Amino acid sequence: MNPTGQPLTLRINHKRLGLLAAIGLVIFLFLQVFPSTASDTLEIQSTKIISKEKAAEAAKTFIQSHFDNITTLGKPIITYQSKSDLYGYLSKENLLKSYNKKFEKKVPYDVYRVRYTDVDQSGHYIDVDVHMTTGKVVGYTIDSMKSEYSMNLIFNEKSEQRKQSVQRNLEGNLSLSDKESLAAPVLKEWGYSKQSLTLVTKDNEPGLVYTVPNSKIGNSQLELKFSFVDGEIRSFEPTFTVPASHTAYVKSETTKAKWMTFAGYAFLTFVLGILAIVYSIITRAHTSFKRGIFLTILYFVISMAGTYNMLPLLEGEGLTDGYLVFGILFQAVFTLFMCALLYFSLVGGNGLWKKEGLNPWPRAKEPGYGKYVLNSMIVGYEWAFILLGVQSIIYIILENTIHTWSTTDTSQSPYNMLYPWLFPTMAWLAGISEEATYRLFGIKMMKKIVKNTFLACLIPTIIWAFGHTLYPIYPVVSRPIELIIIGLLFSFIFLRYGFIAVMFAHVIFDSILMGYGLVTVGGTLNISVGIASIIIPAIVAYIIYLFNPAKKEKPYVTTPHLEGQQ
Repeated sequence: MNPTGQPLTLRINHKRLGLLAAIGLVIFLFLQVFPSTASDTLEIQSTKIISKEKAAEAAKTFIQSHFDNITTLGKPIITYQSKSDLYGYLSKENLLKSYNKKFEKKVPYDVYRVRYTDVDQSGHYIDVDVHMTTGKVVGYTIDSMKSEYSMNLIFNEKSEQRKQSVQRNLEGNLSLSDKESLAAPVLKEWGYSKQSLTLVTKDNEPGLVYTVPNSKIGNSQLELKFSFVDGEIRSFEPTFTVPASHTAYVKSETTKAKWMTFAGYAFLTFVLGILAIVYSIITRAHTSFKRGIFLTILYFVISMAGTYNMLPLLEGEGLTDGYLVFGILFQAVFTLFMCALLYFSLVGGNGLWKKEGLNPWPRAKEPGYGKYVLNSMIVGYEWAFILLGVQSIIYIILENTIHTWSTTDTSQSPYNMLYPWLFPTMAWLAGISEEATYRLFGIKMMKKIVKNTFLACLIPTIIWAFGHTLYPIYPVVSRPIELIIIGLLFSFIFLRYGFIAVMFAHVIFDSILMGYGLVTVGGTLNISVGIASIIIPAIVAYIIYLFNPAKKEKPYVTTPHLEGQQ
């Protein structure tokens, strides 16, 4: 890190860093990208995914051939849906390959859900689940937007007896034989022989469930589920059960994750935010309140664009326009709070280091600034490749020691975004805000308390790591273990090369992962943007370099200028 008042330089051993970067990149490609060597979880992604337009065509054809009374459909809402509990169970038990070979084509865990709302202006909706690779319909639901099913009133009932009573009343007094008669044509169409199925449902129980013989994997059994409303079939869904022990385990781990997130991350980050405000005031003679304005505005724009980008997922959940507007406004308020945290972390962190005579975040036009940014970007790429290799090795170690496994998360998927190509912009969101809060401000703030550099790096890194525990990776300690190691390396980059270098390293690291995720979605635009997102940091740095040539640099005077003075 450069001392204050001296020309900006970065001492870099590119020969050593370059070699480590090359090794890291090879490890990452070998362990996480190439299908022949990557984990089982990438297998389904290697199969070509159909377009949402083809899924909509398949759904429309299905509706027209099965519901003669429906004349008006309107514009569909298409989302990616996943049975994350089933996928997680298969992943945990190393059964994904076997499942994909035997059952995935007929009973997928990932589908496109095509929803038509207000069918024939009746207030009813139709959900049609379409296989993401074959384009075949694999299940459907038709119901009222205001029914107790749609409003989750049934599922929120605490008493199982009460829940079943409500469901039976909604069915319209259908007997078990009535329900079997209604289900028979559907079973035949889907290729199941009623005689070969085992009826699970008893008299006076709601719904209708069959098990399919010889269709079991691990402790998971294939079931054919029907629900009914007003004397008609409401839904049909072939699905594999998930063992109660697995569900209980995930619930327990999720509870731990919530405690880590809200107590370990949210609360302590809020405390850091308050301290950032305090030290922004205390160190105002060494910093400037003009600093950080651009990065804070950029953060707000990217964050709100990301919120708007998730509209398909929110609409697919049946939220009305009023709820959507409220949700966006709520997110805007929350984002403004996060912007305040970012802004004061930038101002306060800069002031704390400058007070000690160090210059972690140089200003434009300081001697050597343009070249300094360019070199910071190069360091960022080298360290991003190293970090990708380290992350890959951590994954392998965790899988073989504490048996780490993961499942799907529809809320983070590009398939549920209005503009998937915007997905990689979130890398800038994380790189700017997290490095400002937990490295630029957090390390120096903690060092004032603990007087030890390693502990000063470790404590904010743990807080940062706890903020990632709600990701669907189990056991939940897996991500803190991974991110404490990654975070300490980010801390080293910051202390060695400064804030700009670690910000580039973080942005590039995330851009590669998100860009690769976008490439797997497919499509010329997504693939192009996915690749482009990886090189955009280099373009940004080069533009800064061009706009800050040596002839524009202001030489330092004998007495260094204090940023808060005019």
